[in-house]
Amino acid sequence: MNATATLAPASPQHMRALERANEVRLARAELKRRVALGQADVASVVLDPPEEAASMAIADLLMSQHRWGHTRCRKFLAMVPLSENKTLGSMTERQRNRLATMLCESERGRAWSATPWVTDSPRTA
Repeated sequence: MNATATLAPASPQHMRALERANEVRLARAELKRRVALGQADVASVVLDPPEEAASMAIADLLMSQHRWGHTRCRKFLAMVPLSENKTLGSMTERQRNRLATMLCESERGRAWSATPWVTDSPRTA
């Protein structure tokens, strides 16, 4: 008996799915790179997300900004309120507008002045 194992070629549908997933990953990486460099405005992306970013978590987009880490993102989204895992494509128009407004205000330095975790009074120990 001469038994040889042959690999069945991947189905065309499977390959198309892999190609599409790769396209989405590359588009998201490019979007995050442009946001990090200041070439793309996060508020405008939130208002009109590209098709590839529709299933992207809002936290991933926010954290791609300069000096935005997990903690700042979580506290910011708590003011909306939105979950960090909320995808751009599943946001309502009202949530989009609210988030975009708050992002524009944070760029001007006004959104953080009203946050409950920041106080103007000096600490007493």
